[in-house]
Amino acid sequence: MADGSAIEWTDATWNPVTGCTKITAGCDNCYAARFSERWRGIPGHPFEHGFDLTLRPERLAQPLAWKRSRMIFVNSMSDLFHKEVPRTFIDQVFDTMEKADWHVFQVLTKRSSLMRSYLKRRYRDATPPAHIWLGVSVEDSKSSARITHLRDAPAGVRFLSVEPLIGSVGKVDLTGIHWVIAGGESGPGARPMAIEWAREIRDLCAEQGVAFFFKQWGGIRPKTGGRDLDGREWNELPVPVASRAA
Repeated sequence: MADGSAIEWTDATWNPVTGCTKITAGCDNCYAARFSERWRGIPGHPFEHGFDLTLRPERLAQPLAWKRSRMIFVNSMSDLFHKEVPRTFIDQVFDTMEKADWHVFQVLTKRSSLMRSYLKRRYRDATPPAHIWLGVSVEDSKSSARITHLRDAPAGVRFLSVEPLIGSVGKVDLTGIHWVIAGGESGPGARPMAIEWAREIRDLCAEQGVAFFFKQWGGIRPKTGGRDLDGREWNELPVPVASRAA
């Protein structure tokens, strides 16, 4: 668990699972894989096994010990809905999130249909908690089906991470979506983001009443291109978040 994060739209990260496998073009330059593989083979290091999928049950209760309210990005170094993560383990992650209701948890996946199925089972007879935000990654128009899956999933808050934005998302329907984060790719080999793609998703949010957050232009480093889009920063959030004292 990392108290403090360089990710602009969250406060902290919690990784009860690490490691993943690449499934779309948006994964090609994955920062988590690049970071993890640096440590492969180093005995005793948390990433001794690189980016291999690894369950970390010893971390399951960490948010319960963190008493000050935070926005927590869940599995910044993995995907909770990877097909090799047992449903019983996902249950334990959700059990912790439901108990630690003084935090806001942000769960992001590319496995949108698996997430939808899980949420429909878990909240079949219950209202999904408002403090657990569920999101999907959408990097271009080819991945827009994930939005449909998300819209069909029971969730208190639904959000999109349109990052890395590597192509136009098209005129997508944002009905049922509460928040969109957009940003360009960073790191070695970062693919450039056209301003037209960023403007397109921003304007769609404005037209459809969805909160918009512009994270970065990207480049060799995350901060290389700054965060201004058409002369301003866009830092909208989907719902009022209680002030978090230091």
